[in-house]
Parts: sequence; structure tokens; C-alpha cells
Amino acid sequence: MSTKKLSLGSKLKLRDGHEIPRLGFGTYELDGQDAYNAVMWALESGYRHIDSAEWYENEKEVGSAILDYCKATSLPRSEVFYTTKLKINGGYEHTKKAIQRSLDACQLGYIDLYLIHGPLGGAQARKDCWRAICDVQNDGLIRSAGISTFGIRHMQDLIGEGLPVPTVHQIDLHPFQVRQEIVTFCKGHDIALEAWAPLVRGMRFNHPSIQALAKKYGKEPAQVLLRYSLQKGYVALPKSSSKKRVVSNTDIFDFELSEDELIGLDGLDEVTDWDPTTCP
Repeated sequence: MSTKKLSLGSKLKLRDGHEIPRLGFGTYELDGQDAYNAVMWALESGYRHIDSAEWYENEKEVGSAILDYCKATSLPRSEVFYTTKLKINGGYEHTKKAIQRSLDACQLGYIDLYLIHGPLGGAQARKDCWRAICDVQNDGLIRSAGISTFGIRHMQDLIGEGLPVPTVHQIDLHPFQVRQEIVTFCKGHDIALEAWAPLVRGMRFNHPSIQALAKKYGKEPAQVLLRYSLQKGYVALPKSSSKKRVVSNTDIFDFELSEDELIGLDGLDEVTDWDPTTCP
């Protein structure tokens, strides 16, 4: 993908017709005022995609920051893409109540993207939760719906049931966890991929291959990793509690990795985190 075609305002058109900003801001492990401040910094820096979750316990603060920023700048709420997620796969009615709790917490009026946060709970629970999400989506309170950290079998279970195909799959993707089979499956079903933890939680900034590319392009390791994510076609979701890092993570649109460099980074594949994709 050409550098000229990527910018902070770049969006990806989803299979349901909605558009999602290619660079988002994650809020995992950001609590209270820290979450509010970080989201404000992100919005001030030009991010228009904010990722939260019931599990993160910061939906209220994230929503407040979005509303306050929109009020202060006259930016329409519709210009900020907001994601949150189902914490527990507790069945149909539980899911509908969880969605309402999230709506009440964020006060944003609707949710741009709602995800099943993980596959735990078994096949029937996943199907019942997905039915509930799709029903609420039909009511207009959710614009797009998807999944997170699902394995191929988990996705096949939903699709094989005749249920709507998820629009988005959020999963940890980076050069050290490329998940080629899952990526191929999602692309084959037109499921957009969001890269959770695209910075490998900072654990591989000193890797020789990352350092070499950072030196070559005069960039920070984090910027190399984010550029990789965008050129792979993913929606990247970096997070930081540092204002400096929030800003610097947007400075990724003035260089381009070569095809050989992308292939080389793919070759670094290893498992770097807990992997729920194989659970029952």
C-alpha cells in the first residue's frame, strides 16, 4: 500500500458499509482520570477511533472525554468511532443487558462497533451472545458488530449456524504473532482485522530487526511496528498513558516499508501472549 494513500484520516470500508479509521487508540489498563486524559490527548492529536471495553472499566471516562472534546471543538459525535466489548459470554438476555449497560456508561447514544471480547464459555454461549448482538444491531444501537481473539473453529461455528458473518475481528497481530491461518480465513470472509497490541506491549522494541529498521528510517521502534500493521491492511490500536507517545504514534505516514521488509518482519513469528483461540 502506497504511503500516499495512508494518512491519519485514512479509513477502511467494512463489509456492512460503515467506515472505520485505520489508526485507533486503545484504552486497556487505563483507569479513571488517566483514561479520560489519554483519550483527550488522542483526540487532540487527531485520532478519531477510540477502543474501550466493559472489561476495562473505563467506558464512562472514555465516553466523557469524547463528549467533552466534541462539545469543546464542535466536532460531531459521528466523527469519532467508538468501540466497546462484551465482558462475559453469558447468553442472549445477559448480552442485551450488557449492551445497555455500556450505552448507559458511555452516554454516546450508540456504539460504532461492539465485539464479543473472547471465545470463552462454549459454542452455544457464543452463538446466543452473537444473536443478541445482531438483534440489537438491527435496532440501530450498534452500527457494526464483530468478535475478538476467536480461533478459526469459533468463527466457523457462527458462520455455520447461518448467523451473520462478523464484520471485524480484533486480535493481537504483529511481526512476532502473525496468525497467518486466522488472517487468511478472515480475508476470505471479508472480515476486517484489527491489530490489538500492535506494539507487542513494548517487549520487542530492542529486537535487532526492529532496531535496524528504526535506524534506517529515522523512526522509533513503535512507529516501525505501527507502519507494519497499517501496510498489512490492519486497523492498528496502539495504547499509551504518555502524551508524548500518544502523539508520536501518529508520526507514521512519512515513510514506507518495502515488500521485502514486510516479509522479513513476518518471519519473526513467535507466540508472545496468552492465546485463547484454541479454547473449547
